[in-house]
Order: sequence, then structure tokens, then C-alpha cells
Amino acid sequence: MMKRVIEYFRSLLLIELMRGLGVTIRYFFRPGFTINYPEEKTPKSNRFRGLHALRRYPNGEERCIACKLCEAVCPALAITIEACQREDGSRRTTRYDIDLFKCIYCGFCEESCPVDSIVETGFLEYHFENREEAIMSKSQLLAIGDRFESEIAEKRQQDAAFR
Repeated sequence: MMKRVIEYFRSLLLIELMRGLGVTIRYFFRPGFTINYPEEKTPKSNRFRGLHALRRYPNGEERCIACKLCEAVCPALAITIEACQREDGSRRTTRYDIDLFKCIYCGFCEESCPVDSIVETGFLEYHFENREEAIMSKSQLLAIGDRFESEIAEKRQQDAAFR
């Protein structure tokens, strides 16, 4: 009975509300945690997953062997691959598309690739003005890979002990 009386007075005096307001007032006068984004950047992990890229071998040949493991493992079904055989008998992709609106950036494609062809770069500052731009073609992915190859190789080397 006494417990009910105490709970009644607590609810009448709005003690929980006062506690919440106390926390708000304490943090109101502390300095903020805001950063000025374009000028200041937050540190990123070596394992950050950003924009996709297709890599090439040092001789300039594309790495993708059209095994379609990345397409099979993608939970969002964002990757589309078409392949054909070349004159020397090796398989290469004729079409490699990634729909970045569908992609959930899980990294499964990167982990399943046996030749380290598809990777996710640390690049996060990109945007699309049209919906069609979100579908990255093979040529676009290779261009991104060429642009960020030194950064990709460096991060792969730093992460090698954990793979």
C-alpha cells in the first residue's frame, strides 16, 4: 500500500520529467560535438566500405574472371554480370553492372571474389543527379579502380594481417 502512495506522489511531482530536463540542461552548456564537414573530416577505418571499383592487374588486364560469385552472394541482387569466352579460352565479363540504389554495402562481393577484382573504396563523397547514374557500368567501375588503385593497394596491405 505504501509503495502505491510513493509511486502516486512521484507521478504527481513528475520526477522522471525533472530528471530528463536536468540531463538536457547539463548538456546544453557543454561545447558541441559538431564538425565543419567539408573542411574537417572524421577518421575512417581501413575497412570502410564506400564506392565500388573494379581492379586491374599491373599489366593493365582486368582482374575479373567472370566467376559470378559476387553476383550469387549479393543479398540485394544489385550486381548483374554477363560473360563470354575469349580466343585464349579465358572467361571475361562483357557486362558488369552494380545498382548502387539496391546495394547495401555489405562487402560480401568483395569477400567472395577469388582474384580481388571487385573492391569497395574509401570514397564516400559521391552523388547522383539522375536515377540512371546510380547504375555503375563496367567501364565506370574500371575507371574508379584506376583512379583509386594506390589507395586500394595501401589499404589492402594494412588489412592483410586480418584476412
